[in-house]
Amino acid sequence: MDPEAKYNLDAIETSTFDATIEAGDELRPGTMWHLECRDKYGNLKWNEDIHNVVTNEGLDHILNVEFHGTTQITTWYVLLFNTNTTPSGTTTYASPVFTESTDYDEATRPAYVEAAASSQSMTNTASKAVFTISTTTSIYGAALVGGGTAATTKGDTAGGGTMFCAAKFSSVKNCVDDDTITVTIVISAADA
Repeated sequence: MDPEAKYNLDAIETSTFDATIEAGDELRPGTMWHLECRDKYGNLKWNEDIHNVVTNEGLDHILNVEFHGTTQITTWYVLLFNTNTTPSGTTTYASPVFTESTDYDEATRPAYVEAAASSQSMTNTASKAVFTISTTTSIYGAALVGGGTAATTKGDTAGGGTMFCAAKFSSVKNCVDDDTITVTIVISAADA
């Protein structure tokens, strides 16, 4: 056997190549969300800590930006949804499986303003996303979206954006006019 052959990738038949990723071999991106709702007097009404699903669309975006030269999304936006539906890995920006809530005073979706990554995580703790509720409404979950031509637009699904992650709350959260919801998101990536 040619001693150089063991290093010749062209000589490896794809049928013998095992591309299975074993536990502990993969990168695991994830998010942790903390939401607080306060009434117009500043009293805490409810809070929720949730993990969520990073969508296949979000995972593909990470891979394409880092390894395929796709243009990065420079600003991401937080949204709330008001239907009792559960996002999954196949949830996309164009087909979100939920109805986005537009029941807040801000003219656009609040931006996710993150600090630089440290110890394999980043957060918007210093600049939380804020929603000022404009009417009686029920909130079931939240998502992080970006890109496309209308990522700032409340309720948009046609702008060609990317849904990075989404999650349903443990139970419905009821809000009324002038309630304020603040959203803190920690995004992490760790070698499992």
